[in-house]
Amino acid sequence: MHSVPTVDQLPVVVVGAGPIGLAAAAHLVGRGLEPLVLEAGPSAGTAVRAWSHVRLFSPWAEVTDPAAEKLLAPTGWSRPDGASYPTGGDWAELYLQPLADALGDRIRFGVTVTGVARAGRDRIVDSGRDEQPFSVHIRLADGSEGRIAARAVIDASGTWSTPSPMGADGLPALGERAATAHISYRVPDLGDPAVRARYAGKRTAVIGSGASAFTALAHLADLAEEKDGTRAVWILRRGIGDGTYGGGEADQLPARGALGLRAKAAVENGHADAVTGFRTHAVEREDDQLVLVAEDGRRLDPVDEVIVLTGFRPDLSFLSEVRLGLDERLQAPTALAPLIDPNVHSCGTVYPHGVNELSHPEQGVYLVGMKSYGRAPTFLALTGYEQVRSITAAIAGDHEAAERVELTLPETGVCGGAGLFDDSDAAQSGDGDGCCGAPATLQIGIGAPAVSGGC
Repeated sequence: MHSVPTVDQLPVVVVGAGPIGLAAAAHLVGRGLEPLVLEAGPSAGTAVRAWSHVRLFSPWAEVTDPAAEKLLAPTGWSRPDGASYPTGGDWAELYLQPLADALGDRIRFGVTVTGVARAGRDRIVDSGRDEQPFSVHIRLADGSEGRIAARAVIDASGTWSTPSPMGADGLPALGERAATAHISYRVPDLGDPAVRARYAGKRTAVIGSGASAFTALAHLADLAEEKDGTRAVWILRRGIGDGTYGGGEADQLPARGALGLRAKAAVENGHADAVTGFRTHAVEREDDQLVLVAEDGRRLDPVDEVIVLTGFRPDLSFLSEVRLGLDERLQAPTALAPLIDPNVHSCGTVYPHGVNELSHPEQGVYLVGMKSYGRAPTFLALTGYEQVRSITAAIAGDHEAAERVELTLPETGVCGGAGLFDDSDAAQSGDGDGCCGAPATLQIGIGAPAVSGGC
């Protein structure tokens, strides 16, 4: 006869086998707790692999977690040169996959979490709620379903799977869903011949005003110099002002500043037309092309393709039966939201935070990593590692460690970023003078990796 495990004997379920989810698992193992990582994709870092051509702004020294390194040490793993900058592909293959291998059967791949609740209690019921374990509902790759009992749930599923639509009101524009064959929500990898052929000689609208939009404009501008007929239309919801292109040569992240200047050059050199104050209301078909219509009735000339780069948002649908405390604007934890408001802060001005800022009315549920930032756009891996260090300490009952800050971030975030270095000496050595010196020479274009908005 088998005894029924107590809540404290149940595993801590971690949703997502990305950088922060795997770090959470490593911290749990280090504290003698049993993690169970559920990953919808087929391998570690599935989302990271989707942007494998992107070079991070952060060097290796700032994208590996100390608890993870400790877990990896017995396997003979050693961190790559801490001053060099990995691509997403490097990060996945040289760190995330070995870490997943070290965690072994504590990770289940091809498992999608479809719901989280208190066992036997919907979100309305108070009675006995805190004494109940969590019931994590899952769907396997073959379509079968199951439930897993958990003592706590750490949601590190990120936001990659839920890009924001082109509609200016935050909802899909009229006709957007029907036109998805000609719409992309990711920065295209123009080094891929098939992707390159999709945009070569075509007229493409780029919607967005951040680093991802700059990257797309820069790459399309280079393609325009090689392939006649290639043209970009840059659509901004606001006007163009002093801050539209970022900090330029004075930017504290040299790669980001150079990227903004490259986008500016794309417009000034005639490779892209800027359309300002355009809030997309509808997408209409005109033969094999698309016509974008603004809320004020303006209609743009037809385009062949549309690249929508308007940010990401958290998928909260499978958390509907647990009690979350979220900011009404950012959809981030209530105590964290004022610290990450993009109207006030950059990634480097958000102080390290942990269990206090990430707790919810439902005890034992935590959103971490990019998902904890809701719709705020910029996130550092180091911040996520500190989040899970604090949370796992709290789950283990070490409240002193949970409330202690063990991370010091540079005031400007990651100063020596290499977002669009193309294997330059600075990218490999980290000698780009960071935020304080003159930027190194940056090559931006098809041969260079795309920019990463975080890390």
